[in-house]
Amino acid sequence: MSPTLIRRIALALLVLCLLGGAVWWAKRPKPIAVLVATIDQGKVESSIANTRAGTVEACQRTKLSTTMGGRIETMAVKEGDRVKKGQLLMKLWNDDQQAQSTLAQTQVETARKHVAEACTVAANAEAEAKRQASLFQQGFVSGSRDEQARAEAQAKRATCDAAKADVASAQARVSATHVEQKRTVLYAPFDGTVAKIVGEVGEYSTPSPPGVPTPPAIDLIDDTCLYVSAPMDEVDAPKISAGQPVRISFDALPKQSFAGKVRRVAPYVTAVEKQARTVDIEATLDPTDKALPRLLVGYSADVEVVLAVRDKVVRVPTSALQEGGRVLVAATDGTLQERTVKTGLANWEFTEVLEGLAAGDKVVTSLEREGVKPGAAYAIDDKAKK
Repeated sequence: MSPTLIRRIALALLVLCLLGGAVWWAKRPKPIAVLVATIDQGKVESSIANTRAGTVEACQRTKLSTTMGGRIETMAVKEGDRVKKGQLLMKLWNDDQQAQSTLAQTQVETARKHVAEACTVAANAEAEAKRQASLFQQGFVSGSRDEQARAEAQAKRATCDAAKADVASAQARVSATHVEQKRTVLYAPFDGTVAKIVGEVGEYSTPSPPGVPTPPAIDLIDDTCLYVSAPMDEVDAPKISAGQPVRISFDALPKQSFAGKVRRVAPYVTAVEKQARTVDIEATLDPTDKALPRLLVGYSADVEVVLAVRDKVVRVPTSALQEGGRVLVAATDGTLQERTVKTGLANWEFTEVLEGLAAGDKVVTSLEREGVKPGAAYAIDDKAKK
């Protein structure tokens, strides 16, 4: 074979190799763009959260109504007013009751005058009875006259006692009229803020009869003492106890959370139709928190109860974990490798790693992307790199 032919064959083989390499390069699998997180050391908490939104409640809140109906004569406050305990809030028309009270007081005075008259007569009769008894002993009067004088004295004394009883009865009627008048007025049972008023001067105010939900005349709240009531899943109830730390967040204050404590766990399970059974808890905010804003009763809130805390532990983002404690590690050879890790404390953000990973490893967090699987070639998505 001539040298020229050999050179031509070698050249042809080289061209074929280059073409094959070009085809392979064009058809090779492209690396999957993935998001990764670098394993580090930090704090991991075990916590549970409420199943439905909680609510900011006032430690004292009362919905006041008079115990009898009537036309509103005086509305002494308006919505938003701060009031002191014992302050008049509302008064119904009660001129008829005031007239009854005046009549009863007049009857008391009349009865007292009857007492003065009857008791004076009784005293005179008793003195006369003593005089007749003395004369009888001296033989100047008959025994019948002595007995008659004693009987008259006893009768007059009974009349005096009856008059005194009439005074007590009249005073009781005065007290009864005062009680009736109290049924037409509302006083603040504690210091607070008037949240809502139902009714205006001249309108008829009706108390709520049993079983009929009628709006109260005045809704009074003490907003100096607030707490958060939140429902927790019944399966989590055994893990919660008074005094545990919590984090509280409010829809009205996004991206903020505040420290607090569990103050009470309800002793029963609440069953709401078509919803999970829950146990209500009450949590109070840390009063020493200077960043605590002014809260309004009725704010929606979320409560996260912290069950346990561990500091300076190896942790992995919870979003990187798959079923069975498996993770995909971005290996240095450019492929994804599957590992099984042993975990400890966990919450929605981080999970403690006991075995299987070390600080500095990179794990995939974008598990939902197509093609992300063990053995796949990867490329780190720099736009969202962690």
